[in-house]
Amino acid sequence: MIVKEELFKIGKIHKSHGFKGELSLFFDKPEYANVETKFFFLEIDSIFVPFLIEEITLFGNNRGHVKFEDIEDDTKASRYASKDIYVLRSELTDDFFEESTGWDFYIGYRVYEQNNKDLGVIIHVDTSTINTLFIVENEGGEHFIPATEDFIVEIDDTKKIIYMNLPEGLI
Repeated sequence: MIVKEELFKIGKIHKSHGFKGELSLFFDKPEYANVETKFFFLEIDSIFVPFLIEEITLFGNNRGHVKFEDIEDDTKASRYASKDIYVLRSELTDDFFEESTGWDFYIGYRVYEQNNKDLGVIIHVDTSTINTLFIVENEGGEHFIPATEDFIVEIDDTKKIIYMNLPEGLI
């Protein structure tokens, strides 16, 4: 079974398009439209389900239409409206992450504070303000941690861990 940490979010399905089972979609960044994959993954009932891409048509920088295999009408297609679109991280190259993702690459990484205190897993990167934030989730809730190299001590890509030295009182 595929888990969220194995996936990378590239966009969102907007709504069904037409009557032949197509869906309109938006990519989070224009670069994400160029990802080559045979499958998009959608989260359905807390399970990530692969959908075989039959055809995809791109419009502008970050919009398009996708037709999945075995979805033949707008009734079936409309079930997937407003779903996030994921691809397998293993299908993405290092160049992809370096060129287009920035801090998004670290979604799914676990964050440890200087005392080896486990703060949780990065579930989102908030870029809505001038200060980019990691949204880190654990059993106690969410933490908003500035995504800055000033606080990062070490990154272990093999174990998907970020070690940080955070100012006292931030958490």
